[in-house]
Amino acid sequence: MSLLPVEDALERLLHSASPPDKSESVPLHEACGRVLSGDVTARLTQPPFDSSAMDGYALRHEDIVELGSALNVIGRAAAGHAFSGTVGTGEAVRIFTGAPVPAGADTVLLQEDAEALDGGRIRTTFVPPKGRHIRPRGQDFVEGECVLRQGELLDAGRLTVAAAMNHPVLQVYARPKVALLATGDELVPPGSALSASQIVASNGYGVAAIAREAGAEVIDLGIAGDDSNAILDAVDWARACGADVLVTLGGASVGDLDLVQPVLRSAGMELDFWRIAMRPGKPLMVGRLGGMQIVGLPGNPVSAMVCSLLFLDPLVRRLARLPGPERRAIAVAGSSLSGNDHRQDHLRARLALREDGAMVATPFEKQDSSMMKIFAAADCLIVRPPFAEPAEAGDPCEVLLLRPPPTNR
Repeated sequence: MSLLPVEDALERLLHSASPPDKSESVPLHEACGRVLSGDVTARLTQPPFDSSAMDGYALRHEDIVELGSALNVIGRAAAGHAFSGTVGTGEAVRIFTGAPVPAGADTVLLQEDAEALDGGRIRTTFVPPKGRHIRPRGQDFVEGECVLRQGELLDAGRLTVAAAMNHPVLQVYARPKVALLATGDELVPPGSALSASQIVASNGYGVAAIAREAGAEVIDLGIAGDDSNAILDAVDWARACGADVLVTLGGASVGDLDLVQPVLRSAGMELDFWRIAMRPGKPLMVGRLGGMQIVGLPGNPVSAMVCSLLFLDPLVRRLARLPGPERRAIAVAGSSLSGNDHRQDHLRARLALREDGAMVATPFEKQDSSMMKIFAAADCLIVRPPFAEPAEAGDPCEVLLLRPPPTNR
């Protein structure tokens, strides 16, 4: 099987991705970042009454057509405490923001536009237009109005209006379930006492973080040794949990101890592709087992992370109905770049800003796919397309942002 170009591999992966049509009820305080699975209509009218937009005096406009008009203040209205009477000729009610406008009043005079007189009276120092500073009933929304639509992403503004519409709970699409399985006799959990031939299983934590940030519910299947039955038991566990995606870490190539692919094939997996024209991360496996999508990541830590950013992140976002962040940008090379072969290269690099505001991407000298420290220090990946010509420092280059770009502040 020939190496598949990165863009072709991503297109094939996403083409077979169908978002699960499952929804669940979540309380408002847990709904941020979720996607509505149905329309949301108002359960009440907002505001429920004509209300004052400012602190001042509620009055009849016909009583203040002349500057210096004097009025008797007959009461007080505050938010949550309405004035129960009616404003008559030559009368006003002291009113505060959010209070219901009393019957008979049609205008609010700002408190700074009124001069206090003896005997509980005021005199106007400004004549506002009729109706000024009154928010009419239903100005925001009315009962039964559809304000939020199915498929909208719940952010701060939409959660606020949902609460105002008197919804304590919202129906959202269920998060796609991503099951993670690390494989290899050499792997032990962090904090373990290691023998001479063992290493700490680290890849899963970074991959899980990428999946969660993309909107997934992550199921940790633990570590399976180089044993076909152990791997098959974990696959059965993922299916029993209703996983939408099974992500395996390591063991997906064709060595004598690379058991993931043959085990999955024996379980009924339909293999789509498993070798990508990219560096790092060539041995990426993609297939389907019934309703569960399979993504087999390479065992090298940096390869697993790069493949997760390029493939797992957009896959999970597609399943979660979430938009993807704009990670691609144009920078200038901070040092010379060698010509490239037939595989798309992804060079870990630091970012800095030039005085003219251009981003400068300088690759690390060492790019070995096992070096996690360099990946952790990188701000971006310089993307070198297949057969790219050598580039000099200062030449434009495409980067994949791993963190927000630097600023001058």
